[in-house]
Amino acid sequence: MSLSLLFPAAFPALALAHFVALLSPGQDFFLIIAHSIRHKLAGSRFICLGVALGNAIYIALVILGWANIRDNHVAFTVVETLGAVYLLWVGQKLLRSKKADALLETAHANPPSAINQLLLGLNSALLNPKNALFYMSLMTVILGNEVTLIQQITCGVWMFLAVLLWDLLIATVIGRPQIQRHLKAGIHIIEKGAGIVLIFFGITLFTGYVG
Repeated sequence: MSLSLLFPAAFPALALAHFVALLSPGQDFFLIIAHSIRHKLAGSRFICLGVALGNAIYIALVILGWANIRDNHVAFTVVETLGAVYLLWVGQKLLRSKKADALLETAHANPPSAINQLLLGLNSALLNPKNALFYMSLMTVILGNEVTLIQQITCGVWMFLAVLLWDLLIATVIGRPQIQRHLKAGIHIIEKGAGIVLIFFGITLFTGYVG
């Protein structure tokens, strides 16, 4: 099977643009950072999976025809509002973070269950409609109208894996013992900072200041 059947000619440009976007911290990034600092990879790996799955759902919607949903003002507003409320809720929880007395306490703290992690990541990604707008713009502008369904699916799988592996890399690095020792004294400060950032994202969804 020829690679051209699976990958469109513009695939390198798509992959590069997508990866550059991953380097820009967003609400998912700060959510993963906050949990990997406190619970290492064990308490954040399924958040990474949830975020990647949320992105995959929006990619699928783009392939199936997100434009119809985007043009529905009521549906789009509902998703934005739910996303804002969710970010404010997560942010205020992080703001209440308390200082750990010792690294051992942090290491032995019970991490969220796999299902709770998955839902955290999935909700964070799904309740941010700007993810859908990003993928729609990316795939429409770069791939054009002549891209085939198989090529769209291939690009979608690539972007899903890129999000998943990048987020897992971040969580793994933050969870390393050497990094944890350096961050021990400031874990609660970093969590509070992440909470402030998430609250900011939530407020901007309400005000329309960003995007």
